[in-house]
Amino acid sequence: MVKNKSNRSSKLKKAGSQITSSTDATPLDDPADSDIPAAPPELQTTGQGQLGFPDRVYLLAATVFQNNHLEKPAAHRLVNYGKERGVPLPEVKDEEMQRIAYELAFNALKYQELLEDIMIDSCFYLTQPIPGDQMGLVAVILYDFQDRKFLPRESLGEEEIIQEVRDVESCLFRFKTKLAASLARCRIKHDLLSIEYILPESVKTKQERSSSLPLYTWVNPLKSSLDEVQSVLQNAGFLQVESIGQLEAQTFCQDPHCEDILVFPAQLKAQLYSTKLLSNHKLIIQDKFCSLGPNAVCSVLPEEGDVLMVGCFSGLTVYHTASLIAEKHKANCNSLPTVYVCVSDCTDAQREDLQQTVSAMGCKNVKLIRGVFQSLDGSDKQLQKVRVVLLTPKCSVSAVSNPVEFILQENGDTDLLQDLSQGSIGKNKLEALVAQQRKDIDHALKFPKVLAVVYSTCSSYPEENEEVVSRALEQAKARSEQEGEPKQANFRLSPSPFSSPNNAKGPEETDPFFMLEPSEHSNGCFLAVLTREPEPVVNETPQEVLARANAKGILDKINSNHPTRKGHHGHTNRMKKPAHAHTSQPHLSVCIQSKNQETKGSNSTTLCGHQEFTNRRQSSLGKPKALRLQALKNTVSSPLSSSKPESSCSSSSKLENSTLTKSIYPVLNTTTTSTTTRHPNPPPTTPVVRPRRAQQEVLKPMVLVLPPVHFPNFFPPQHSRTRFSPSFNYNKWRTPAQTVPLSRSSGGLSKDAMVKSRPLF
Repeated sequence: MVKNKSNRSSKLKKAGSQITSSTDATPLDDPADSDIPAAPPELQTTGQGQLGFPDRVYLLAATVFQNNHLEKPAAHRLVNYGKERGVPLPEVKDEEMQRIAYELAFNALKYQELLEDIMIDSCFYLTQPIPGDQMGLVAVILYDFQDRKFLPRESLGEEEIIQEVRDVESCLFRFKTKLAASLARCRIKHDLLSIEYILPESVKTKQERSSSLPLYTWVNPLKSSLDEVQSVLQNAGFLQVESIGQLEAQTFCQDPHCEDILVFPAQLKAQLYSTKLLSNHKLIIQDKFCSLGPNAVCSVLPEEGDVLMVGCFSGLTVYHTASLIAEKHKANCNSLPTVYVCVSDCTDAQREDLQQTVSAMGCKNVKLIRGVFQSLDGSDKQLQKVRVVLLTPKCSVSAVSNPVEFILQENGDTDLLQDLSQGSIGKNKLEALVAQQRKDIDHALKFPKVLAVVYSTCSSYPEENEEVVSRALEQAKARSEQEGEPKQANFRLSPSPFSSPNNAKGPEETDPFFMLEPSEHSNGCFLAVLTREPEPVVNETPQEVLARANAKGILDKINSNHPTRKGHHGHTNRMKKPAHAHTSQPHLSVCIQSKNQETKGSNSTTLCGHQEFTNRRQSSLGKPKALRLQALKNTVSSPLSSSKPESSCSSSSKLENSTLTKSIYPVLNTTTTSTTTRHPNPPPTTPVVRPRRAQQEVLKPMVLVLPPVHFPNFFPPQHSRTRFSPSFNYNKWRTPAQTVPLSRSSGGLSKDAMVKSRPLF
């Protein structure tokens, strides 16, 4: 027996040496029989020095695999996994264990075809009586078994034992030699340096990028500031560099697009915890894509307005949005904008996690809405002040290199794991995603008071990005034209809110979309900002306003052909000035010559250019003295403007009359007598002040007091230049040649006229 065992060991060593000649050493027996060194530290997947995981992790991974595995047609089906799908997930409270379980299931999905070949080639599937509903558990344990180089799992101490897991593990361990041999034959057959080379090129590229993605963090504005965090990092030995390409060792840099994002090498997560920035919530670890939406919302949100968040996001994304808004409006604490979160698509566990995250951070301006987004509209009372909608719908996550971590952190759709494991999204599933995205963005554009919609995905398919946005704008435009209310849904693309410095790759300034291609520096993403166009400013004339109002029957057919106030005023000035100047010259002549006939002893004289007063005075001169006095009394007692048509001092010619009166004063060199107060004459150089058009004054009647007029002798004094005949008629005293002309340029009397109108006495 000892000899046989020795021969068997030598054969296994020889076989092991032949297999280890390839790139990856694949042990064919347990470590006691084959002198294989202990596993290197990088194979210790749990990070605690053990090889393997707890039973609960395998059970959760098996359930995820069972719900998402690729179901082949019956003619090509090699392994039967049973007919059960949608199996409830076992509860795993530890987030790290949950992530490891999903990663394990995702890797098993990626290598599903290879694992099935190993089970068939090693005769494990045909010889072991394992039920079909447990084949998912076989697949995940087999993947971990080969990843551990078929080494036994180390004990984790006081752990929960699940007998189902232990039974499957025992069966696989008994077949470990045949399983390892089958794996070796597959690699030789396909000439694989490692099993990663069997993956599609897109999946392999993402897997390589995921291992080198830097660590993205954002500064919590409610707990700290950028300067404070940078100071703490520098005191802890971190060195700040200029760009992401310079990250190495213990360094960090600022993101080129968002000022509040700091980037670190992936291996510095433990050192960041030592600074207590993460434990104190001053620095939050999150993918860059999750920070772009909140920053875009904060840039377009007006002073008074709320935000509505719709789609797939975590509590950290909600808190980031609320904290940025609170920091922006911190000066106006009484009216802090509210962030409404639509959680209709979230599970109960996700809602609870979101609420706990927001409450733990101390965020007070967040409110959850359980209603379906399609049922919400602008008539909801609590959404009356919503001005910006942040829409991050369910998408294919095709631009993310580490989809499992991203989906778990942002409450994504785990049903996408099977498609993502194969490197492409099925046509039917992609069409279903696009249809839902179109419904969401179309409904967001229907809110009448929303000023901007931020649409963001982490997809690399144009069908989910540019095409969805372009079609939504076309639909909104067609709907507004059909309804006849363009202002209800008139949106346009706005330039990207993120600047791209010279040392960073970014979208062109003319590109309305913000797009990042997946790379070793970051995941890919797409973002578009749709803003409502401002209402066009229509400069309507008063006639057009009246015509439009009359067309709707509002003003009861008021005549809209009247000239505007401005045009009417200008027209009045242009039409009345020449006529007034023409008719006022004889009046001025009569008043001036009447003054020449008065005695030098008169203390005051009343001046007026009114035709009615002149006619009454002229007609009273030929009557007896008693009649003349009675006529003068009637004239004085009656107001100057008894009626609007007969008054020469109307509102439209007030300016001309005031100018004319001021022009006569320096010529006559007299004063005006009123019933109460005697005012001195204004200086000759007093400028004429044009009253403002908006202020119209109602003219009041003026009482003129005339002094007694004495005519002792109709013959002029001896020094008068004018000769009169005995048959002098007062009404014929003025000749046309003696009319004093007005100066059109100054509105008063010309210089020649002033010389000719000197007093005759």
